[in-house]
Amino acid sequence: MPKPVNVLIGSIEAYSGKSATVLGIALQLQQQGIDIAYGKPIGTCLGNGSSATADKDVEFIARTLDLPESRLRFPLFNLDDDTIAAQLAGENSFNYCQRLATAYARQGEEAVVLLEGPGTLDEGALFQLSLPHMARAIEATVILVARFHSLLVVDALLAAKERLGTHLAGVIINDIPEEHLESVNQRLRPCLERHQIPVLATLPRTPLMRSISVREMVQQLQAEVLCCEDRLELMVESLAIGAMNVNSALRYFRKRINMAVVTGGDRTDIQLAALETSTHCLVLTGHMSPSEAILARAKDLEIPILSVDFDTLTTVEQIDQLFGQVRLHEPAKVTCVQELMQHHLDAHRLMDILNLPMAASLS
Repeated sequence: MPKPVNVLIGSIEAYSGKSATVLGIALQLQQQGIDIAYGKPIGTCLGNGSSATADKDVEFIARTLDLPESRLRFPLFNLDDDTIAAQLAGENSFNYCQRLATAYARQGEEAVVLLEGPGTLDEGALFQLSLPHMARAIEATVILVARFHSLLVVDALLAAKERLGTHLAGVIINDIPEEHLESVNQRLRPCLERHQIPVLATLPRTPLMRSISVREMVQQLQAEVLCCEDRLELMVESLAIGAMNVNSALRYFRKRINMAVVTGGDRTDIQLAALETSTHCLVLTGHMSPSEAILARAKDLEIPILSVDFDTLTTVEQIDQLFGQVRLHEPAKVTCVQELMQHHLDAHRLMDILNLPMAASLS
């Protein structure tokens, strides 16, 4: 039985889109009849699964891809304060790098094992499980995801190439604003290719992928849901603050779409203006209840209203934190990822790099 190909998805900075890339590539491979497994060597969030080392990302990916437990590789440990403190104090005698090599030495029926790496090239170094450590330990093919900030992302990718050497098989440039797409494809991509760094995809910025659900906001803010609790799956793409006069607020709100509006519980005029524009959630600060008229209108429009104890500034800061670390766990985002990869991933080149057969219908 041939040995499975270990494909390690890494990034040069946190929240670059690793989980989305893993999912998108996995869906593409499954479409071509490739049997896959999925793993995450370092856990970042405990889940409620049966395994003590269950991770919410592992559970979500497994559920979305319909993978049995035999196709899952659960985290060796979770990167939490207690584990870090024990490692700093020298209390752990584990050789994590060896444990990783042993865990992935077993041969299954899968052709590809997709692994979600740490948040940066260096994360996990304390445990000898940085991305370069992992790549060497399990002889992995590495695909790097880089979020586009400017053309200078090339510096970080060239530096990564020096550290990863022949393990680096390609990169995916993610979250590219529309006005920069041409420059990325005509200037950045050729430069990387000249340095023997294959560019497997250049993915345009998509508002949905940067959005958060109302449910996530409820959890982050510990908010009370005043109405439309069955509409918490609505996605919020932008944030607006209602602290001006109503005429200015209307002009401001009309320029935005799918927004959450944060305003005082006593600002009935702003609340009504928000409900008449592209608002997916109304967040009232100061733990003040809205009028019956506002609640009735929100119910008619099926727009959730949340009440929080924080002041407006603190509430906005809390929501901003969510936008900075968006998670994938929404059905709408799964569909979006699948479409992005379908249109922008060079599947032929990926299959060639992994030495896998291309499905006849796609070749």
